[in-house]
Amino acid sequence: MKEKYYVGAYWPGRVEPVAAYARRASGFFGLLHTIEPSLERWFEKAASRADALRSPIVPSAESLMGLLKAKSRRDAAVSLSAWNGEWDGASTSVRISCGSAAGGLSDLCVMELPTDDDARARVVTAPVLSQLLRAAADSWDAEWGVATSIAHRDSVSEFATPGTFVGWVTYVSRQRGPVPPLPSPVCVEPVGNKGTLIVLTPERFTASNPEHVDLAEQVRASLDRAGMLKPLQA
Repeated sequence: MKEKYYVGAYWPGRVEPVAAYARRASGFFGLLHTIEPSLERWFEKAASRADALRSPIVPSAESLMGLLKAKSRRDAAVSLSAWNGEWDGASTSVRISCGSAAGGLSDLCVMELPTDDDARARVVTAPVLSQLLRAAADSWDAEWGVATSIAHRDSVSEFATPGTFVGWVTYVSRQRGPVPPLPSPVCVEPVGNKGTLIVLTPERFTASNPEHVDLAEQVRASLDRAGMLKPLQA
């Protein structure tokens, strides 16, 4: 079975003015098209493709502020679901939820990635996923993030709890402490002064490859011993 991949950045519920969310979203969408050409245009998700194509998203802070205000709830939380207009398996979608104030909830920015072979060949690579996760973590000041196979996530995390497992590419903020030495071929990259990306392997990581699974477990154990893997705390 063909594995599906996603990118997710997560942070404890953080209430900010809608204008702040709009600025963050504008910066995030602005970075995406510099990473992959198919991520240049976005539309609001709708009941049908035709309806969605009539609702383009203008990624300016001003336009996004109006859109997010229209979608905000009484509890100050806002959410946005977007789609890049590609057909079926070639499409990418983004779900953003921020402003969660209730204990135990986390804010998030999650991208569901293409399953079509040609699109996967471009997008589901270590360099592109690293850039996508970097963009999400930096734009939203995330505490933890991951880009990985859903099959692997589900095999190692019963409830897919953010902050508690390791994927193909993992982001940890500096507030979780310094990253310990990790085995080859793991690559560790700084994200400004905010945190660190940990890339397990330059080749496509799959849950069906025992060597990949074993490497992920070694890295998970090292990070866990360093106290870096734990659920997000509101």
